[in-house]
Amino acid sequence: MPLKGADCTTDETQAAPATRVQLAVFDFDGTSICGNSPVMLVWYLRRRHLLRKSVVLRILVWAAAYKLRLPQNESSVRSLVFTAFEGKPAAEVDRFLAGFYDECVAPRFRPQADAAMRAHTQAGEVVLVISATFEPIILQAMQHHPFKHQISTRMRIAPDGTYTREVEGLPVEGEQKLDAVKHFGDEHYGPGNWELAAAYGDHHSDRAVLAAARRAFAVNPDRPLMRTARKRNWDVVAW
Repeated sequence: MPLKGADCTTDETQAAPATRVQLAVFDFDGTSICGNSPVMLVWYLRRRHLLRKSVVLRILVWAAAYKLRLPQNESSVRSLVFTAFEGKPAAEVDRFLAGFYDECVAPRFRPQADAAMRAHTQAGEVVLVISATFEPIILQAMQHHPFKHQISTRMRIAPDGTYTREVEGLPVEGEQKLDAVKHFGDEHYGPGNWELAAAYGDHHSDRAVLAAARRAFAVNPDRPLMRTARKRNWDVVAW
């Protein structure tokens, strides 16, 4: 759905281009990959004794409430995961997370997602991956797949170069994803100069982004998203 900029009122005002930049937005967990990278990371850390059992239990309680669609503090669970990295040099943690991606996540990247990203790129569209997972994971995926732009959850770095447990800004989750896409489009191309051509998501929390796209793809959707997809005649794909 195109976002309209201000009307031109003077000769000095630059008109919006006749053809807007086309964005193709992909969710990551459950859409581009088979599985959930934050959940995988929790167990990866636990096996290496980098997360206390009490922390893992609190994360599991949060996950159960999330599955029941109860209101949750999105920042708090990311803070819990980052107790494993608090006070450690950011560069060291980023390398650790890149290694985690290569070992555990890369084999789960869906070939269909890779092909769809490539097709959108070849069509001249800008592929944007947006995810609630941690930024170093997505940046590592970017090295091997056809997307050059991403929006993900960034954790705050202290002045001494070590990670804190705090989220930088807001977690990229739910309706915040659409806000982040709008900010990205306006910042890179200017208001009114872009539109959301296609969006891919698997979870009911992706509905806001999918609803804003000219063409929406529900990828292996959960039940609430399947109901919405059928009601709105969105494409349902099995990857």
